[in-house]
Amino acid sequence: MKNSTRRRFFEDSLMAAAAVTLPLPLIAADQAAVSPNAKLTAAIIGCGIRGKAHANELARLADCDVAYVCDPDLDRADEVGELLVKLKRPMPKKVQDLRKVLEDKSVDVIFIATPNHWHALAAIWAMQAGKDVYVEKPVSHNVDEGRRIVQVARKLGRIAQTGTQNRSRGALAEAVKFMREGKLGEVKLARSIIYSGRGSIGGPAECVMPPRCDYNLWAGPAAMPKLTRPKFHYDWHWFWNTGSGEIGNNNVHSLDICRWGLGVTGLGRSVMSYGGRLGYSDVAETPNSQVGIFDFGDKTIVSETRGLKTVPFHPTIKSMWFFYGSEGIIADTSLFDPKGNLIRAFEGKSENHFANFLKAVRSRKHTDLAADIEEGHQSTALCHIANISYRLGRPTAVGDISKHLAGIKVHEDVQDTFERTRHYLADAGVDLEKAKLTLGQHLLVDGGRESFLDNAAANALLTREYRAPFVVPKESEI
Repeated sequence: MKNSTRRRFFEDSLMAAAAVTLPLPLIAADQAAVSPNAKLTAAIIGCGIRGKAHANELARLADCDVAYVCDPDLDRADEVGELLVKLKRPMPKKVQDLRKVLEDKSVDVIFIATPNHWHALAAIWAMQAGKDVYVEKPVSHNVDEGRRIVQVARKLGRIAQTGTQNRSRGALAEAVKFMREGKLGEVKLARSIIYSGRGSIGGPAECVMPPRCDYNLWAGPAAMPKLTRPKFHYDWHWFWNTGSGEIGNNNVHSLDICRWGLGVTGLGRSVMSYGGRLGYSDVAETPNSQVGIFDFGDKTIVSETRGLKTVPFHPTIKSMWFFYGSEGIIADTSLFDPKGNLIRAFEGKSENHFANFLKAVRSRKHTDLAADIEEGHQSTALCHIANISYRLGRPTAVGDISKHLAGIKVHEDVQDTFERTRHYLADAGVDLEKAKLTLGQHLLVDGGRESFLDNAAANALLTREYRAPFVVPKESEI
């Protein structure tokens, strides 16, 4: 049986079985550990889907009170405030401008659940104001500002947790330990799979601003174009100005696990991505179908994002990570032999990801974190560099893409993934002769500098132009 056919057989078997002011001044961090009996005062910044999830989690923790909820759309802040009351917690103060929260010295920790373009600056300003931060994924809008969060955290001794909560799963930690001990044999390939149907967002159409939303504060570091998307909230994910597409929205979770399991750090040696926004026409910019290829030398990560109708890997599990070893396969938290037979499920004690953050805040040891900001930055940066490859690409005929992939010296699964992608799109009704895929540039990475080799256009996309005064500081300013 050919290796590519064998992998497909294994996967089938596996799934069958399993107001504007200047930024706040720099404040030095207090390195003393927090008393275990002291109740921490928190603020939630961003009151959408994830902000509500933060409220639900924090309401369960007796050692933390939410004093503020903040969102440029006050209707959303009201919703989270009412949710906390419903959960038997005090009504918090509700504000639009996060700088009002950061001025309050009684606030110890900041939970950031804003749109992506605010993550880095909100975290940096909070740490400069003497707060510790929990930052939702993806932790940044671009590679450069992600590194700045790490630098500020280390310089000021702040605790910064990434919202990749799978890092707190005990069974997953045991699966990673199993691989690190060499028990899966030589592991050269990890795959990150996100199959989540996303329909057209429509447009162009007039975007009606929510009545109590301050667009200036919402945009913050980003440009303020006239919006042509019909829905203001959430659909910012699909525009480069504010989001990073589905690879940054959901695939970042499984990419993070792939990095963790393989034991790879940094951005690898090279990256390439291909895909497109296919199957319908709307005003969004990011691809709804995308493959990312991350070359770490003797190890490769392949990410797949599918937004059109597709045969799922599992009837209920929409996202998954696979590790292929010479002695077997790990999928999610289960171990299979090389023939695809289930051997066992890993077990381990899990920890509440929010409680893990608060524990590290008390100990003042960033090594106590399940998902330290350094890990979050590196996993997020993989999403960014895949998107940079895609954005610099060009529409290309299917045959030419296949030839190009054959010339890249990475794992042979790369070619097999392309064939599966072709079949997926054909089954979804996409004619690739008429709607060509975009073949991204094959970018060589300078891992030490977190930049690209000999590619000025790609390096220009490692950062962005910021809108004053919402400016992420440069490295020399930290």
